[in-house]
Amino acid sequence: MILFKDISKTYKINSHEVTPLQNINLKIDNGEFVIVAGPSGAGKTSLLRLLTCEDRPSTGEIYLDTLKINDLKNSELPFLRRKIGSIFQDFKLLPRKTVYENVAFALEVIGKNNKEIKETVLEVLELVGLEKLIYNFPHEISGGEMQRTAIARAIISKPDILTADEPTGNLDPLVSWEIVNLLTKINELGTTVILSSHNKEMIDALKKRVVTLKNGKIIRDEQKGKFIF
Repeated sequence: MILFKDISKTYKINSHEVTPLQNINLKIDNGEFVIVAGPSGAGKTSLLRLLTCEDRPSTGEIYLDTLKINDLKNSELPFLRRKIGSIFQDFKLLPRKTVYENVAFALEVIGKNNKEIKETVLEVLELVGLEKLIYNFPHEISGGEMQRTAIARAIISKPDILTADEPTGNLDPLVSWEIVNLLTKINELGTTVILSSHNKEMIDALKKRVVTLKNGKIIRDEQKGKFIF
């Protein structure tokens, strides 16, 4: 379970205060697929960054089950981030590593042995449909294939939660649907998925829970929701 309780976030830019999130109260149960919808600047990315502790709330509390994550020390964050996989609009792949190496790197940094790494990476690359591209570098594959690589890297350590921040923003519509269908498949395997998007057609077609943000506030929270302002 994920719980945002009375969360607000304020930044000071020059001498002005900016508040991208205001009084957020949100509960997400284990295994849910939740879309965080809203236009650019609504607070979607800020919300996801608080969940992964890339940023900290100004007020309020965030819980992952019984763990209050906004009180974690920096030294404790690697443990948290093994529970949460993240993918982004711009892929964030390592350009000098192959598809296989980009995915394997996530296991190398937590000390897995070579045999376990090879078995797990090949299994996950098959899941995302990249088993024939393991030796290719990012510049040799398409945008959709790069995003599949990023997804494989995000789920390689079997996280409980997968956050996807506008993951189809740089992709054409057909490839975008392939990525969303893959996220749905991952969710069906038991992973909680939180997808941020402003793509109305996609959001309406998915018929998932939609939490709509506007000016940093939740204005709507509906099961099988649509992107409505």
